[in-house]
Amino acid sequence: MPTQQTVLLVGGTGRTGRRALGQLLQRGVQVRAIVRSAAKLPPALVKNPNLTVIEASLLSLSDAELQRHLRGCDAVVSCLGHVISLRGIFGPPRDLVTQATMRLSQAIEALQPAAPIKIILMSSVSVYQPSPVDQRRGSGERAFLSLLRSLVPPARDNQQAADFLCHAVTASKPMIEWVAVRPDSLLDGEVCEYSVHEGLVSGLLKPAHTRMANVAHFMCELVTNPTTWATWQGKLPVIVDAAPGTG
Repeated sequence: MPTQQTVLLVGGTGRTGRRALGQLLQRGVQVRAIVRSAAKLPPALVKNPNLTVIEASLLSLSDAELQRHLRGCDAVVSCLGHVISLRGIFGPPRDLVTQATMRLSQAIEALQPAAPIKIILMSSVSVYQPSPVDQRRGSGERAFLSLLRSLVPPARDNQQAADFLCHAVTASKPMIEWVAVRPDSLLDGEVCEYSVHEGLVSGLLKPAHTRMANVAHFMCELVTNPTTWATWQGKLPVIVDAAPGTG
């Protein structure tokens, strides 16, 4: 493994994405950030010599352009999400995260890199994996989430992106390894003690909380810490802040 890693970051101007960008640069990682508006990046970060800003819409890039930006990368960190507004939730593209995940995967596959490239996707605790680790969801909660995914495009988008990684990537794309990180209700605040779980830890009526800075920290750990990656590769870990008095 090279001493200095290179990461392609998408969604770097969002609330969690900005935190992930800052923490990656603090760790000495070379970051190529695809952003629609470079003006939305913190000026102090833009001056960092380890940052290359690519001002473009990911979905508008040609296959060749996307492959060029991915060439030489060790990992992709995706913090893409839908803006919380009527247009952001119900306007196009309704499947932004899924389209981006599929295009990035196809570009990696076309590159045929010498070693697998990691995809680290910021997902949501609303994403359900039909396996024993998520049996905390009762039939009522599963029915509610199914209705939510049918009515609210971002919920459906997150589920479809995770399903694509779980099924299509795992089954047929050996040059891609992945983790989909599932935070609970997102909060502001600095990095604090947090815990990571293989399955759900809370119900819809009593949600846990996750600081965006902690999500960013865990995603950076997945990039830079081989032990963390080996533990969670191919899984959908749930990350929550430590309860008061436990950290």
